[in-house]
Amino acid sequence: MSLRFYDTKTASVRDFQPLAEGEVKLYYCGATVQGMPHVGHVRSAIVFDLLVRWLEYRGFAVTTVRNVTDIDDKILEKSAKSFAEDFEADAHYKPREEWFALAYRFEQEFARAYEALGVQRPTYEPRATGHITEMHELIAQLIERGHAYPAADSSGDVYFDVRSYEQYGALTRQKIDDMQDAPDSDPRGKKDPRDFALWKGYKGTDPLTASWPSPWGRGRPGWHLECSAMAGKYLGSEFDIHGGGLDLRFPHHENEMAQSNAAGHGFANFWMHNGMVTYEGEKMSKSIGNTISPEEMLALADARVVRYFLGQAQYRSMLDYRPDSLTEAGAAVERIDTFISNACYRLGAVAESIVATGVPEAFGTAMDDDLNVPMALAALHETVRLGNASLDSRDDAATAKALGQVLAMTQVLGLDDAGSNESSKSSAEHAALDQLIQAQLAERAEARAAKDWARSDAIRDALASAGITVADSADGARWTLDN
Repeated sequence: MSLRFYDTKTASVRDFQPLAEGEVKLYYCGATVQGMPHVGHVRSAIVFDLLVRWLEYRGFAVTTVRNVTDIDDKILEKSAKSFAEDFEADAHYKPREEWFALAYRFEQEFARAYEALGVQRPTYEPRATGHITEMHELIAQLIERGHAYPAADSSGDVYFDVRSYEQYGALTRQKIDDMQDAPDSDPRGKKDPRDFALWKGYKGTDPLTASWPSPWGRGRPGWHLECSAMAGKYLGSEFDIHGGGLDLRFPHHENEMAQSNAAGHGFANFWMHNGMVTYEGEKMSKSIGNTISPEEMLALADARVVRYFLGQAQYRSMLDYRPDSLTEAGAAVERIDTFISNACYRLGAVAESIVATGVPEAFGTAMDDDLNVPMALAALHETVRLGNASLDSRDDAATAKALGQVLAMTQVLGLDDAGSNESSKSSAEHAALDQLIQAQLAERAEARAAKDWARSDAIRDALASAGITVADSADGARWTLDN
């Protein structure tokens, strides 16, 4: 099967053919760094990380861009609110956390979350504030083509004229008259309340540092403009895939597509959107207290378990979190790890030469079919089952084959290096623990050879009390940690 992806614009699964042979250019929306990352942010990052990993496995050279929106109404509001709350709590003067310091602080939190969950760094991760020149150029093109206009009220705002572009609404298949008004600025200077801001004129209530000179007066960029300018800068006027969360389809992606196409750019050939995360079937909401953050998940389970949970559903579907979700994901990861551990123990020195080989056909077919991760995971667990059967039958060749395939699949799924720092630490701890336990198992083997069953049972019971299960086989005793 050839690669096929669902394209939001055409509402269909289409064969994927990159614009340039052997190369894929991908842009997906990163965070507006106004606060801590939420679970929707990291699910989206994991989805597009899986896409990149699979495209690379299929032999493509992938250029990935994930933006950072570091100037925005919400960032300014959050900075001002933080200062006001501090001032109210303490009558003594406290310096304001400048908007750019707040944005940078939360940008680092996102970076930590991505790294912990094994999300590979993109090729480029541009900040909006570093691309004001490119935004001015795009606005000028739109004005010249008759698709944008400076507000007539001397506010310094510049708007996209939605009625000047016949295809406006094509991404979400809406008619202009059915759309909501654009709430991004005062409508007094607009020709139509649905016109959206490309440039926002400076207002005295905003910090002067949050504005830049422009041909239309001091101000700052509109949200939608930022992504179009950055995508064009790093990927060119036309590229293969634009992605993001389902909640970004309108107005953000609709407006991105309109302004880019209206400026004469081909922009994205495919639009891919991932589904949201719910809590026991309900939309997550802080007001009713049914939320779970990435930070909370990582406190409850290993990073690889969290990644498994967040990546296990078909990317376009909703992913529902329940209190036992991480337990179930942990059991699945444990089955994989146990097979790898037992296979390496069985194969001994041979295992050191086994590297990730090709994935099974069923896994490849699933991933080619619009990243069908549930079916891919089914293939992974079936290979683990077959590998365990080969261990039981002492078929080393079949065990080695299964091990190579499992390693390849976990690599594609990012389950081999999520939380790489912690994984390295865990590996070292496991090796030290194994050395201690092997000494106990050797002593137990001597006791069994001497038919000293009391001593043998005492060693086994002591290990069991420490949460270590010993399993005897024809190849000797193996140990595992209890869950």
